[in-house]
Amino acid sequence: MKILVAGGAGFIGSVCTEYLLNRGHEVVVFDALINGHREAVDPRAAFVQGNLADVDAVMQTVAEHRPEGVIHFAAFIEVGESMRDPGKYFRNNVANGLNLLDACVAHKVRKIVFSSTAAVYGMPEQIPIPESEPTKPINPYGESKLMFERILHWYREAHGLNYVALRYFNAAGCSVAFGEDHHPESHLIPLIMQAAEGKRDCIKVFGTDYDTPDGTCIRDYVHVLDLSQAHLLALESDVTGAFNLGSGNGHSVRAIIDAVREVTGIDFPVVEDDRRPGDPARLVSDSTAARQVLGWKPEFDDVREIVRSAWEWRRAHPEGYNE
Repeated sequence: MKILVAGGAGFIGSVCTEYLLNRGHEVVVFDALINGHREAVDPRAAFVQGNLADVDAVMQTVAEHRPEGVIHFAAFIEVGESMRDPGKYFRNNVANGLNLLDACVAHKVRKIVFSSTAAVYGMPEQIPIPESEPTKPINPYGESKLMFERILHWYREAHGLNYVALRYFNAAGCSVAFGEDHHPESHLIPLIMQAAEGKRDCIKVFGTDYDTPDGTCIRDYVHVLDLSQAHLLALESDVTGAFNLGSGNGHSVRAIIDAVREVTGIDFPVVEDDRRPGDPARLVSDSTAARQVLGWKPEFDDVREIVRSAWEWRRAHPEGYNE
């Protein structure tokens, strides 16, 4: 297929682009490079620097390249920032995305796969979390993703644009060539690795009194290459709807710290701090539907493999993409 990847210069988008190219597909990356990196775009892909806010640029790109499928990663992702500036998130993650949908409809794109999030569930009552869990976001980031899922439903009803929304849990790990380089960084594994590298004085653990075996929050980590596999399966399938993507295994903050110590062979200071408001004790995915309906088969079940892939990329790129 010819596939347009919006946001293909970001963390997950760059690895997914590489994954698609390695399987013989033709890829066009569309990215504004606000948070993405030009160096993160696989050189085998065509690249268009553009912003989804630019109606003409989006329409022209889709008209010129005529993709059969679109994967939509382009979004702002910082939960804390979304609480301080919700308008930024609704404009970019919702309103600007409409320009991409309109271009898909105008040029008869067969299917769009949307990068959604487990944040649509808010504070879930059922663990592991199935897709039937009520969606009650507790921040504008999660709300913006849920709003766009609902918009996709109505575009399918009105225009016949098929879609799949993939609700990620904690994306982590790297491919050999492409990795995670956020500024500022907010994800746990790279933050711990910064402490191991001496780029951070310590790693803070927010809350040690949760109702979990070791008192710290439990999260579900899924390798970015496994996410990439799911996107291609979703594009190739005839199904529509929302699917969870997670390993189904929960790992506590302390367990991830121990995994980084084991993989790196480096010790570093850990400081215990108070809970952060709105942090659920457990977020673990029930990804049965993705496995059964899409045929998704994650390859990275051991969290240490995920950590090791991230550490190897960081050792090869000590300054990230800025070197």
